[in-house]
Amino acid sequence: MSDLEALKKEAALRAVALVQSGQRVGLGTGSTAKYAIEEIGRRLRDGELTGIVGVSTSEASEQLAREVGIPTEPLDPRPLDIAIDGADEIAPNLDLVKGLGGALVREKVTEVQARRLIIIADHTKLVQQLGEKAPLPIEIVPFGFLSTIERLREFLPGGRLRMSGAQNYVTDNGNYIFDAQLPADFDARELERRIKGTLGVVDTGLFLGMAERAFVAAPGGVQELVRGE
Repeated sequence: MSDLEALKKEAALRAVALVQSGQRVGLGTGSTAKYAIEEIGRRLRDGELTGIVGVSTSEASEQLAREVGIPTEPLDPRPLDIAIDGADEIAPNLDLVKGLGGALVREKVTEVQARRLIIIADHTKLVQQLGEKAPLPIEIVPFGFLSTIERLREFLPGGRLRMSGAQNYVTDNGNYIFDAQLPADFDARELERRIKGTLGVVDTGLFLGMAERAFVAAPGGVQELVRGE
């Protein structure tokens, strides 16, 4: 395991330390979130946690949860006590871009119901403004997708449809993803409103005002960032 991977795992352990017995836990998706799922499974096996129920944000996290022994159930209207997930970009106010792994809609639908959303990531995900390093994933319905992309390009001229080899990438929901290039200067909430108001769009990878804190792995150790501090 590389030093950065070891730090990412340490960040995941810090996040899982916030999980308490008897809680409903949102299980994130991606290379960093998997460390959290594995640690929750270990603590269940060792008796450090009991009565945990996981709610998965993707088919991949659902499969991993089963493999490590976390009981899972589908999302329903009840709130989650806590959710732990990764991020592709983290702004200073803990606004996020997520979705490079393709699970943005299921992640958002799940994590909006969490009383606490805890982010784990490495230091390369820190940015001063969203869009510095990563595109903004936008999930769109397949029907008429070229028309949807043209509507988006009226105000987001840069970007491309995500591909998987020679085929269009397909999400767990059966949709496509348009990876948009964000402009140099924008109001995130206004942009989200405009994107979501575009016919054919399901949702965006903007996670605004949702994260409570982030554990960020860096060469010097794990840094804890708290929204509002």
